[in-house]
Amino acid sequence: MSQPPPDIAAAMGLEVFDLGPLAPLYRPLDAGAWKLVIGGTVLCPGYPDGMKLVQGVIALLRGSDTWMSLTPLECESQILGVAAAQGHVVIMGLGMGWVAAMTALREGVTRVTIVERDAQVIALHRELDLFAQLPGGAGEKVRIVEASAYDWRPDRPVDLLMPDIWLHLVEGDRVPEVRRMQDNVGAGAIYFWGQELEIARHAAAAGRRLDSAGVDDTVRDWALPLVIPAEVDYPGIIRAAARQWMRGRWFAPEHAAILDAAPLG
Repeated sequence: MSQPPPDIAAAMGLEVFDLGPLAPLYRPLDAGAWKLVIGGTVLCPGYPDGMKLVQGVIALLRGSDTWMSLTPLECESQILGVAAAQGHVVIMGLGMGWVAAMTALREGVTRVTIVERDAQVIALHRELDLFAQLPGGAGEKVRIVEASAYDWRPDRPVDLLMPDIWLHLVEGDRVPEVRRMQDNVGAGAIYFWGQELEIARHAAAAGRRLDSAGVDDTVRDWALPLVIPAEVDYPGIIRAAARQWMRGRWFAPEHAAILDAAPLG
């Protein structure tokens, strides 16, 4: 596949998105309704901000729908959960296996259990053999269980639950679904896909500002042991992601005004 000149990103004032060590481990595959494809060079928005250049974008398709792609949005919206991973981590939804592989590579992680209900996705990964290719034998930590995310129960304590079973970044009300999974799993901590946008939606619905106090109060209402990173400006990430991705998907149109009242620093 031809690539653009190496200075194209600099000429356009863009950052080149670096997928890291997993990029060479993917290849085109078919498994039933699912297809793994590698495309060309595209411009993609990040999760909290910024456009980036992605060369050879890797995507998982189901029919004509893109279910997941290894783009800045997908990766940056999961990386805080990966950074918090330790001990036994349970991931709901296999997808392209990026989150599971990155989690398995962490030294403090001892086991990664992936719960996936679609046998064809599991078959695709048997052929891809992504986890066996991880350096240092990290893939030996990973096991895949064919089951529903809403029914599965662990056979050992779980330190971190990472649900990622949704097609869209924002849809419905994710909190009751996460609570339903947690009722079965009893994890010590939870990080779910799109949680920053769910925090923004619920905070706005409760009339709270998107600052540290508003975030803390909103998460406290959920009674879930959510990962709230202390080493980054988490309210700032929430505000930036909400400005970029929420658009018309607040619980009510007037809730969007919460961003106008949000602190910028």
